[in-house]
Amino acid sequence: MLAKTARVTTADEYRAAVRRGARFSGPNTVTYIRRDGGSPARFGFIVSKAVGVAVTRNRVRRRLKAVCYSLQSTVEPGIEIVIRALPGAATSSFASLEREVIRSFTKAKVIS
Repeated sequence: MLAKTARVTTADEYRAAVRRGARFSGPNTVTYIRRDGGSPARFGFIVSKAVGVAVTRNRVRRRLKAVCYSLQSTVEPGIEIVIRALPGAATSSFASLEREVIRSFTKAKVIS
């Protein structure tokens, strides 16, 4: 589980990452990456009702959190990452979501 210091928590932080961050799109997710400063890397997740019912949304969110937790040590400090799940994420496997997130992080050059 991601520690509280490793999470984007307020609406203002989400808004700043989405509006001012670099955008990397995939078939099942849109990743917004914003360089913030000296704090450790922080992650946030947006999974709307368009993805599915609550059980489905929570499963997608848990999968995305697990991917980010495994990559947390390789991400540069001072980065805010917000991942928006698209409706196709509901039927995607864990492995395909993981590949997509890694591809976005690699394109953004935030993985060391």
